[in-house]
Amino acid sequence: MNPRTALAPLVAGTTWRRGVFLLLGGVLALPYGLLVVTFVELFADSAVPRSLTYALLVVAVLIAVVPLLLDGSRALEIAAVRSLLGVDLPEPALGHRGDRETRLRSALWIATHLIVGALVMTALFGALPLALAFIAQQFGVGTELTSEGQFGPLDGRDSGWLTLSGVALLVGLGYAVAGLGALAGLMAPVLLGPAQAERIAALEAQATRLAERNRLARELHDSIGHALTVATLQAGAAREVLDTDREFVRRALTAIEETGRTAMDELDHVLGLLREAGTGRPVVAPQRTLADLDRLVTDARAAGLAVHAHRVGDPARVPAAVSREGYRIVQEGLTNAARYGAGPVTLRLDLHPGVLELELVNEVRRPDRAHPGRGGRGLDGMRERVLLLGGGITVGPDGDRWLIRARLPYEEAT
Repeated sequence: MNPRTALAPLVAGTTWRRGVFLLLGGVLALPYGLLVVTFVELFADSAVPRSLTYALLVVAVLIAVVPLLLDGSRALEIAAVRSLLGVDLPEPALGHRGDRETRLRSALWIATHLIVGALVMTALFGALPLALAFIAQQFGVGTELTSEGQFGPLDGRDSGWLTLSGVALLVGLGYAVAGLGALAGLMAPVLLGPAQAERIAALEAQATRLAERNRLARELHDSIGHALTVATLQAGAAREVLDTDREFVRRALTAIEETGRTAMDELDHVLGLLREAGTGRPVVAPQRTLADLDRLVTDARAAGLAVHAHRVGDPARVPAAVSREGYRIVQEGLTNAARYGAGPVTLRLDLHPGVLELELVNEVRRPDRAHPGRGGRGLDGMRERVLLLGGGITVGPDGDRWLIRARLPYEEAT
């Protein structure tokens, strides 16, 4: 074996960090050691009643065991393992209390850490000074400490052997710390790793974050995409009649201005959600609902899209979550009709007990400008919105028409 490879564990930074981790266990074990010494003295003192000693022992054992089972103790051990042992353990799931298996594994790990740490600390405070004394006497330093002592088969006259013994002790201590630290790194995931319930909680939290990101992406796509479509159509129409119909141009510019302001408000809302993500503070910002449907239809008509709207029922009866998603579905449908469709759009909104039905129908433009297929982001967003609400949706060509029909169930307020 290469000598450099053999000596590498003794000088590696990981060994020193692992040694600190083991010594930390020894420091934490000191109160337990004091308890042991105290009760040994109490049992040795015949003047202290045995009943009182046993009662105190029971209380002391309870106090000593409880910290081993706390979730906070496990979290501290995980932090120490991550920083000192270099083991990438996941953080405990927030708001998730450890089950019995997790607590027992954690208690076993902490108890082992304390015991091994106490042994390493004892070895360092005992063997390390002795090894240094053996080496120092070779250079005439501290010879009075070893000259008259007997160390197994060696005595003060065996200076050479004492020096070799000192070096062997130091090397042995180094390898022992390196080996115990490496073993701790291997066992940490087994005893401190997440239980099945924690893994499930972590996956659920990740799924929630992904769902929120997808929702924000849909919000941006629908609101900003609609605004850009309306503004583009208005600008194109105004350009065509710039020299002949100044009044129309004025109305188009007004519509573009209002659409831009609405888009900015919605963009501020989505950016606010992104800024507040993870802080736990709610974001108070208006969101469009079916109550704003008349404004949406008016904007679409101002953009040059003929819309025939038919509504049955009061949208105020629809829960806010369903109303928001319904609004976005209509908005995306009108945007697609303006971009790809031909002829007027027929919009129907029917409210039945516990069910919201939406339908948008328009003629299909020539094949090279037809509606997007299944791969369109807007259509995928529609399907995701309906799926999340447990409804059903039909999107696609219906003869020479393009049809969007969505059915959103909801619970009526009692």
